[in-house]
Amino acid sequence: MDFRDAMLDNYKEILKTYISDQTEQALYLSEKFSRKLLECKVSPEEMISLHKTSVMELEPDLPESLLLSLDILLEVMMAYGLAYREHQSLRTIQRELINEIEVAASMQQTLLGTKIPSLSFLDIGAISVPAKQMSGDYYHFVSHENGAISVAIADIIGKGIPAALCMSMIKYSMDSMPDDSQAPGDVLERLNRVVEQNVDPTMFITMFSGLYYPENHTFHYSSAGHEPGFFYNGEKGTFEELKAKGLLLGVDKKAKYNEYERKVEVGDAILLMSDGVTECRTEDGFLEVDTLIGYIEKYIELGAQDIADKVYKELEYLQDFQLRDDFTLIILKRMA
Repeated sequence: MDFRDAMLDNYKEILKTYISDQTEQALYLSEKFSRKLLECKVSPEEMISLHKTSVMELEPDLPESLLLSLDILLEVMMAYGLAYREHQSLRTIQRELINEIEVAASMQQTLLGTKIPSLSFLDIGAISVPAKQMSGDYYHFVSHENGAISVAIADIIGKGIPAALCMSMIKYSMDSMPDDSQAPGDVLERLNRVVEQNVDPTMFITMFSGLYYPENHTFHYSSAGHEPGFFYNGEKGTFEELKAKGLLLGVDKKAKYNEYERKVEVGDAILLMSDGVTECRTEDGFLEVDTLIGYIEKYIELGAQDIADKVYKELEYLQDFQLRDDFTLIILKRMA
């Protein structure tokens, strides 16, 4: 007896039992039978054909119109079965892609990890949260032999795995730079040439590069089209933008980047961020700059990491806990 004959006999017995006395036992057997169908990957149209054959054998005098209706049902289920199998195939592919993205996201966190320096003269806090699994934001710290601290924050115009691979290249390029290439403008010029030569022309990168000198407490910085940060004057209790002009990385390999300088006194703070912070979107539109500054000012007396965490929580709440863009915020706060 082949598989189909065995299934036919089994189903016919279940059908016969239920037609005879409509017991719960017959319904239970039908549930077990349906699980067997799934295990054996029996298609919906095959099940309809099985049902028709069983009915014809059990009730040979059924009206022809009823049998014809089963033919129509069979045709319907054939089309349904094809669509269902295609759907299952797409779900399998989707699960595989999700697994691959999860692995890639884990690798990204490992590859792009950077250690936040612990310093007596500068309190540093940072938070970076992707809107989805893969982040298009990146930040980087370097402690130089002369005591200076480099900080960079970047944002790729593009998301997903290509953005993650691009960020990995940026990190490798920064790690490979000689220690005497510390000036923010030089850093951006070197990275710009790397991006222009190696990255797809449709993908651009914004970056803010800074260098803090502890001997005179000055902050030097340059920007490649990145979101301007803020400078907090502790004595006056005021905020102002750290404006800096510069072309996005990857547009023109000959691009030059001007360098700016800011004196940092005790109690002052430097705030760097991606556009996921400044362009936070709510039901009423984009967040106003004054509103953002208000949240920062609310926590400015806290430690740098606490400021970053608290501001993130406030903006996350404003967006109903659904980030619409990658969120990165860095706080540099001058200590005594």
